[in-house]
Amino acid sequence: MAYLDPETSKRLVPIGRFMGEKFTGAHWNELGFLTGSDGLVQGHGRLLRSLSFGDDDYPEACLAVLGSIVRNDPANLKIVEDYIADTFEEVGRNVSTKPGIGATIRFTPSVFEVPVEPLDSKMIAVMMPFGPGFTPIYETIKRACSDTNWFYARRADDIWEHTTVIQDVFSLIFRSHAVICDYTGRNPNVFYEAGIAHTLGKTVIPITQSAADVPFDVSHHRYLSYHPNGEGLAALGQKLTDRLIALDPVNAAYF
Repeated sequence: MAYLDPETSKRLVPIGRFMGEKFTGAHWNELGFLTGSDGLVQGHGRLLRSLSFGDDDYPEACLAVLGSIVRNDPANLKIVEDYIADTFEEVGRNVSTKPGIGATIRFTPSVFEVPVEPLDSKMIAVMMPFGPGFTPIYETIKRACSDTNWFYARRADDIWEHTTVIQDVFSLIFRSHAVICDYTGRNPNVFYEAGIAHTLGKTVIPITQSAADVPFDVSHHRYLSYHPNGEGLAALGQKLTDRLIALDPVNAAYF
């Protein structure tokens, strides 16, 4: 049976707990067919039986079967996450990088319009100061996304869909899978945009040329430092590619 890496195992634990609280037999049967694991679901000695009788070992059986499903095919993890997000989403769309497992919030923006366009699991939004000095950095980010063979990068000046720039920025962040923010120079717009991304539940990948440009309020989040020369940008590109693959290992680098 395939090995589960620590990162995948950490993702499975809260999903298993959620299944133990919310899943019925019908949910397991549907998920079994979606993942090609109906034999696992039906063949497990305790899963459906302990569910039927309300036994205490049902949560344990949920995690065991979930682990077997993902071990059989790592691509099943995304199928499981998408199934849960689609099946148990009560109102609206889950726009966060991770599926809506656990406590969630609902809010209606008063400044922005909620985009009607679908979310794009391949798009990485890039927030950085504008100007020719940042062109090489943006080109590095685009190459890093391309090197995953899955993601691609977009910046607000790549699009013009609304009459106000900030609405384009919000739409870009809203529809993206994750957001790269360059804190270099302490640009207030970038910090505002990072706050939007955090509120929407997006994974934010901070980068900076100087640790002094990372404010105390966000310094506890890990960030990537880089030098804006050829060697420094090459190193940044590799770090970003690795980080992005870790975000979505099933899709990135395998397509």
